[in-house]
Amino acid sequence: MTPSRPTRTASPLPEPRDPLRYLTGYPPTVLEQVQRLLASERLGEMLHKRYPDTHDVRSDKALFDYVQNLKAEYLRGAEPLSKVCFDSKLHVVHHALGTHTSVSRVQGAKLKAKREIRVAALFKNVPPEFLRMIVVHELAHLKEKAHDKAFYQLCTYMEPDYHQLEFDLRLYLTHIEWVGKPVWPAS
Repeated sequence: MTPSRPTRTASPLPEPRDPLRYLTGYPPTVLEQVQRLLASERLGEMLHKRYPDTHDVRSDKALFDYVQNLKAEYLRGAEPLSKVCFDSKLHVVHHALGTHTSVSRVQGAKLKAKREIRVAALFKNVPPEFLRMIVVHELAHLKEKAHDKAFYQLCTYMEPDYHQLEFDLRLYLTHIEWVGKPVWPAS
C-alpha cells in the first residue's frame, strides 16, 4: 500500500495590516476621527487641502544641500555629514522614515567617523513641511541619540510645528496603508 499524499489546501490570505498602527498611543477620540475620515475616503483630501504643494528637493545632491543648510542654521557645532541621500531600501513598514548612522573606520593611527543621513525615497514627493520634519528628526540625532525630552526639545527648536507635522505625516502613512496610493503622485 502506498502512502497517500497530503492534500493541499489554499494558504490563508495574509491578514490586512492595521492602518492605524502609525497612530498607536493617540487617544481613542483621535483614532475614531481618523477612522471616520478613512471610511468616508476623505483623509487624503484633507491632507492635500492642508498641504497642497510638494517640495522641489528631488536629487541626492539637492537633499544634501538642504540638510546642510538646516544643519548650518541650527547645529553649527555638530559633526560634519559625509553623505545625505534618498534611500529606496528604507521601508516605512519598519518604522524608518529616515536614518542617521555613524560609521567608524581606522585610518592609520586615527579613528575616523563618518555620519550619514538617509531619507526614505517615499518622501521624494511630499509637502516641504514633511521633508523638513524628517530631516529635523534625523539632524536632532546628531546631538541627542535617544527619543527623550531633550531630543524633542531640539526638534521643536528647529521646527516649532514638529509635533503637528509628525502627526500629519502619520496620517499620511495611514492613508497610504488604507488606500494604497500617495496623496501627491510623483511628477
